[in-house]
Amino acid sequence: MIAWNRGRTLAAGAALILLTNVVALSGVIVNRTSEPESRLMLSERELSLPYRGYRQAENSGLALTLTWRVLNADEEGSDYGSSTYGVQPTWLDAAHLATLGFETGAGNVTQETSERISRQLPRQVLVVFENAGPAWRQAVERARAGAARQAAAAGSNPGSEAFARQARAGQERVALEENHYSRLFAIDAGLDAATLRSRYPDRSRYLILRGTVRPTLRRHDRQYQLGGYISEVAIDHINVPFALRPLLEPLRNAPQPLPDASTPRYEVQLTVGQRLEPWIEMLTTPAAKP
Repeated sequence: MIAWNRGRTLAAGAALILLTNVVALSGVIVNRTSEPESRLMLSERELSLPYRGYRQAENSGLALTLTWRVLNADEEGSDYGSSTYGVQPTWLDAAHLATLGFETGAGNVTQETSERISRQLPRQVLVVFENAGPAWRQAVERARAGAARQAAAAGSNPGSEAFARQARAGQERVALEENHYSRLFAIDAGLDAATLRSRYPDRSRYLILRGTVRPTLRRHDRQYQLGGYISEVAIDHINVPFALRPLLEPLRNAPQPLPDASTPRYEVQLTVGQRLEPWIEMLTTPAAKP
């Protein structure tokens, strides 16, 4: 009797695993057989390899990390080169949070209502990402303006190593912004994919992915300021197809390019299906090009 029960348990477990795999495979087929929702050419700036020396739990796999950014209100704080979880974008204010279904206190957050508003549960939304567009160009201009200010300060303080060091750091930041930092910026969020796509029709420049938004409160001049931040992107690790891994394996432990090096080591054609699930369709390296 015990052996019979154990056999039924094993059979039920095997059937459940098979059913799960069938459902997952069906989702992949649906996502990839229809016309793609978007298709973008990205480089290692936006799809980065794992950190040098880092090996994933299963060595047989390789995934690239989606590296994105936001512009915030701090002119000196836009130079993050990697995904800026927890940083409040300028566009994700109280009015925008209201369109996502959050309670905002009609823009008048008091001490009595601040705790209730700040404790709202996160919401899954659709996030719009823009590649190499106005947001990135604004980040470049910020870096250049900062470098110009630091160079002027160094010129006004000849002989000061501290000011000279800041000027060099400013120039390095410009080089990083122009050649290394991700050009992919989160610029909008909504609840309806069709509405967002009508607002951003270029499918080779804008991609839409599922993400999670959380509200946050900051106190400034004895007043509460409500905003939000993107706490998660549903799929931000994209598996590299087995056939394409040999192109990336030599780069996994290679030194990172210098800040003034402008040629990316690889480019990726990232495709997003109708279920808003991305996959790598093509990958090229300079050495592999004819």
